[in-house]
Amino acid sequence: MPQVPELELAVSATTRARREGEQEGREYYFVTDEAFRRRLEAGEFLEYVDFEWGQRVGTLWSEIDRIRGRGKAPLLDLETEGALAVQREVPDSVTIFVKAPSFEELERRLRLRATESGGEISKRLERAKRQLEQEDEFDHVIVNDDMNRAANELLDIVHRELERAGTMSRRDPSPHR
Repeated sequence: MPQVPELELAVSATTRARREGEQEGREYYFVTDEAFRRRLEAGEFLEYVDFEWGQRVGTLWSEIDRIRGRGKAPLLDLETEGALAVQREVPDSVTIFVKAPSFEELERRLRLRATESGGEISKRLERAKRQLEQEDEFDHVIVNDDMNRAANELLDIVHRELERAGTMSRRDPSPHR
């Protein structure tokens, strides 16, 4: 996150096929089902999720260690199951639930994105209904109804939490956006 140099996005491991333009270690670490299973059994994942459509995604402890070794705080982009697992495993973690303004808008955005088949979109929407029931378990909730407003709200939360944790010096109160 260029506006928050104290953070670095953790790259997840996934069993899904690489899409055109994706690079190993940038979007994901692409692994086979067998490699994922072995690493899971070895306790190498902080969190992971099994999707209904057969894909697995997870955050490796080695990725967290790599980021911390660079003196940064790891930022994880997770499904609700994974975020709640991190919340249980890492006591000082901060969870933020980002949601569309309505379920209809979420469906519209998924279909517009056109990266999944119709059947996979239906499964994602079923999952989204279950996830919405978990939003109260998160530390913060942001409604993504306006991208700029939601991004500013996210930045405010991140700055506040980093200041609270002592990993960021106090910001200049002058406007920075």
